[in-house]
Amino acid sequence: MADRLQREQSFHDQHFSEPSERARKVGRFYHLAASVQADFRHLLVGQTADWVLEYGCGTAIHTSELAQNGIRVVGIDISAVALRAARQTAVAENVSFSQMNAEGLALGDNSFNLVCGTGILHHLDLEPALSEIARVLQPNGRAIFIEPLGHNLFLNAFRYLSPNIRSPDEHPLLVEDLARFNRFFGLVETHYYYLTTLVLMPFVNLGVFPTLLKVAETVDQTLFKLPFLQKQAWQILIQLSQPRQ
Repeated sequence: MADRLQREQSFHDQHFSEPSERARKVGRFYHLAASVQADFRHLLVGQTADWVLEYGCGTAIHTSELAQNGIRVVGIDISAVALRAARQTAVAENVSFSQMNAEGLALGDNSFNLVCGTGILHHLDLEPALSEIARVLQPNGRAIFIEPLGHNLFLNAFRYLSPNIRSPDEHPLLVEDLARFNRFFGLVETHYYYLTTLVLMPFVNLGVFPTLLKVAETVDQTLFKLPFLQKQAWQILIQLSQPRQ
C-alpha cells in the first residue's frame, strides 16, 4: 500500500508540475466532456451544504467555486504540488487544504454534509475509500463524483497505447466496482455519458463541432436507456446518499 501511494504521489506531483504532455494527449477527449462537468456543477450548487470536502481536490477548481458561495470547504489531495497551486487560487477564510491519504482521512466522523470529487476514486482502493467517505459524511449527507468507466474497447486501446499519461495503479471503474458502492451507501444513483460522442474527436476544432456534439449526446442518452450499453460509457456521474457507518 505504501508503495502504491508513493507512486500516486510522485505521478501527480510530476503531472501538476509539468501538465503539458498529458493535457496535449487527452485534451481532445475532454473537449467532449463539458456536459458531465456542467451537470456536476449544477448538483453542487443545488446542495444545501455548509461543510464540504473536496476529495482529491487537485488545483481546487471546485473548491474555489463553492467557497465563492460562502460554503466552508476542505480540500485534500496526495500531491503537495497540487496543493501549492490550490492555495494560490483559492484564497479565502472559508477554505483550507491538507495533504492527506484519501483512504485514511484524518478527519472526524460526521464532519461534512457533502463530499465531491472528479476523477479520484479510480486511483484508490475502493473499499477503504468508500468506507472513509461514508464515515465523514453526516447521516443526511451526500457524495457526488465523476469517474471514468473501464469497459469500452476503444478507450481501453487508447489507454494501453498511452501508459505514460496515467498513473500505473489507476483503474477505470468496472461494473463489479460499482456494485461495491451499495455496501457503504443505501442509495446509489448513476448517470452515464459519452458513447457515440467519442467518434467526434477528429472534429473538435471545426465550427460544426458543437452541433454534432449536441446530436451525439442526445443519441447517447437514448442508448443509455438500455442497461447493457451503460457500461460502454466513458464517464459516469455518481450520487451517493444514506451512508452506512
